[in-house]
Amino acid sequence: MSTIDIKRHQRLARARRTHAKARNSGRVRLVIYRSLKAIYAQIVDDTAGKVLCGTSNLKGKPGITGAREVGKTIAEMAQKAKVTEVTFDRNGYLYHGQVKALAEAAREGGLKF
Repeated sequence: MSTIDIKRHQRLARARRTHAKARNSGRVRLVIYRSLKAIYAQIVDDTAGKVLCGTSNLKGKPGITGAREVGKTIAEMAQKAKVTEVTFDRNGYLYHGQVKALAEAAREGGLKF
């Protein structure tokens, strides 16, 4: 197995643990996915099996500034969907850099987690 495969396998193992904890909380989840080009955020209601809203920075700014914009946008979309409390599901990614910037911007936008 290559180093990339090992790192991906470790991230997916961490993701399974965070998914399980988030689902047991009873709240909707704010799920993060980070690719090499963009960062994505979705608010998922597991009880209804629906994605309430989602956004990314594909057409916006890259990096940490783009992640802050995604955090602000997802907070606004959540308020329109009447969601104020979420469980943060970082999807196995470490809490630093873009993930941290997105989370802090979502908190500033009014989401509680």
